[in-house]
Amino acid sequence: MIKFLKNFFSSKADDDTKDHVSSFNEQQEKEEDVKFIDHGIKTIDLEKIIGSVGKYYDFDSHFRPKKHVLSKRFTDIKKAMREGKSLPPINLYQIRNDYFVLDGNHRVAAAKELGQFDIQAKVIELLSAKNTMENLLYIEKKSFYEKTGLPEKIDLTEVGKYNYLEKQIKDHENYLTKISGKKSDFKKAAKDWYNTIYTPLTMIINNGALPKYFPKRNVADLYTYIVYHHWERTANRRYGIGIDRLIPRSMEAFRTVMLEKSTPDYPEMKRTITAFIMININTSTEMKVINKLFALDEVQEVHSVHGAIDVLVKIVLKRDFLASDAEIIAEFVDQQIRRISGINRTQTIIPGISKVKEGFIY
Repeated sequence: MIKFLKNFFSSKADDDTKDHVSSFNEQQEKEEDVKFIDHGIKTIDLEKIIGSVGKYYDFDSHFRPKKHVLSKRFTDIKKAMREGKSLPPINLYQIRNDYFVLDGNHRVAAAKELGQFDIQAKVIELLSAKNTMENLLYIEKKSFYEKTGLPEKIDLTEVGKYNYLEKQIKDHENYLTKISGKKSDFKKAAKDWYNTIYTPLTMIINNGALPKYFPKRNVADLYTYIVYHHWERTANRRYGIGIDRLIPRSMEAFRTVMLEKSTPDYPEMKRTITAFIMININTSTEMKVINKLFALDEVQEVHSVHGAIDVLVKIVLKRDFLASDAEIIAEFVDQQIRRISGINRTQTIIPGISKVKEGFIY
């Protein structure tokens, strides 16, 4: 709703120096030698779609169609989106963190105008071989997320820091193997590290308002700086907000302390998110889809229903301190639910106010 109101009340006349979205061709020329990577169909944040391949002059800098572009087609697309009708994925080119529309400009414009957060797209990435700090950092970041399987919410600004975090996760994997007596999986170790070490410490950093003293650094930068000096070099440093007193002298000791904390100490780490997913499926695969949905740990209930939808699912997710509830739900739906064969369309409902009777069985 906030995004919709911003778009609605923003000036129709462009006050920006450029009155169109970015040109893909202009950006591609700067990248020099590139290789193409097909990522298939992904869910893309609309805010990251900043330009077009061939129609960038048809849309203003907010991706609103100009007067000469407005047509019945655009109106029909908006109507279909409002009614929840299934539309084919758009086609995008990706250059680092930005996306450019190859096919589907009107669908992007309509989705932005309606206040949607994301859109399904077939993505082709252009990976530049140009040896710049920006490209080196991007390649390092890309490799880190591919190896760890973590959500892309750790934003570092220096080359080499993602490699440092990867080493930290490897050390954590070895620790988990040692205490369990069996070989730990790297991606599972990464998830445990993210939930029990990285998230609690970044929460302490944010709660102490430390980022405001370093406006050119992100919370992830401060995390790497603090843990390197505190756990690697064991230097006696004071950070002004008592972090030096809160953090034990080893990563695993810190993890142990965090796991022992009660809910009132760190309520953000314990709170869960409940949502309901309405699903349309191929009726011939109904039981297979229902069984696959019910097998997901986060799925609490699955109901086959009659009416405009086929299946109703209740999910309960763990809140991530670094992301909004909407982002966490969207990621789960995209990565876990929409990838199940036989599912055609999903629609998410997030409860506002809820009242639940304890022990109620229906």
